[in-house]
Amino acid sequence: MIDPVFLLVLFTTVGVAIISGLLFTFSNFAMTAFGGLPSEQGISAMQAINVKIINPVFLLVFAGSGLGSIALSVVAITNWPVEGMKWILAGALLYLIGCILVTARFNVPLNDRLAAVHPTDPSSETIWRDYIHNWLPWNHLRTMASSAAVAAFAVGLAEMGWG
Repeated sequence: MIDPVFLLVLFTTVGVAIISGLLFTFSNFAMTAFGGLPSEQGISAMQAINVKIINPVFLLVFAGSGLGSIALSVVAITNWPVEGMKWILAGALLYLIGCILVTARFNVPLNDRLAAVHPTDPSSETIWRDYIHNWLPWNHLRTMASSAAVAAFAVGLAEMGWG
């Protein structure tokens, strides 16, 4: 029989890795590409993405990884000092704080403000430049935190003899 903790770490790691890849895409080239478009087109593209991303598959992976991280935090704390648990806890906290919390506190409010902008508004170019300037550093942080979480989960799995 497969250990349920192993499965929880495995599925959470895969989910966090998927989110990390998505965030990396925006940090590495998507926002640069959108920023190179006329503001009306960039705003329209980002508004469309912000609507379409709220779908069952994305929410399952994003929120499911958050729930997995909460469960893994409990597992790690209650199984302390078992080998690998410090890494599992670190991975869970990196994702919960560096991705979920940052998303809710910074990226979503910026997205909500952008949603209220009409792309042809005369002030839209300034709003768009400010949006990119403010949104992107938080996305870089989410990318690094979720990538570090994947690495921490992998080290934890290895230390527990599952690597």
